[in-house]
Amino acid sequence: MGEAEADETTEILHEIAKGNRAAVDRLAPAVYRELHGLAQSMLRREVRDHTLQPTALVNEAYLRLIDQDRVEWASRAHFFAIGAKAMRRILIDHARNRKRLKRGGNHVRVIVDTELALSFDRPESFLALDEALVKLRGLDRRQCDVVEMRFFSGMTMSEIAEALNTSKRTVEGDWMLARAWLRRELSDPSVE
Repeated sequence: MGEAEADETTEILHEIAKGNRAAVDRLAPAVYRELHGLAQSMLRREVRDHTLQPTALVNEAYLRLIDQDRVEWASRAHFFAIGAKAMRRILIDHARNRKRLKRGGNHVRVIVDTELALSFDRPESFLALDEALVKLRGLDRRQCDVVEMRFFSGMTMSEIAEALNTSKRTVEGDWMLARAWLRRELSDPSVE
């Protein structure tokens, strides 16, 4: 996405935050393709026979995003950070429903980045990741935000820094520490 498109998206989000509901109609075409790519990326990490399709994930997340009255969208990066969180919540709800229905036994591979590849043998792995992130949020909220934005939305370090209103160097440090913490938290103690 070019800088002009990013600026246009940010302008639309500011209009929505000011109460201009007509701007919502202009938002979908500006963000849909990128949200769809994000959904495809997230679903690739799920089990192969996942019943949720990228389009359904995008539509549900988009509805949740535009239904937010109290969010003051700071930028396009902020919108996609919140979008990633919405998609994460949808996927977690979906995983909980699958667990509740006693489906399972599929291999799930969750890749946080090339240095941190976490493999799980149970469908509950996504729930384990969610529990770890909830725990991390209690320890360090910003590190959790960095992981969510990087892992779930694929944002660059610069985009995360912009969304969190901090330096790229701080984000890189948070990412390094959070990856190490997650690696330890999600490791199988029976393997060590």
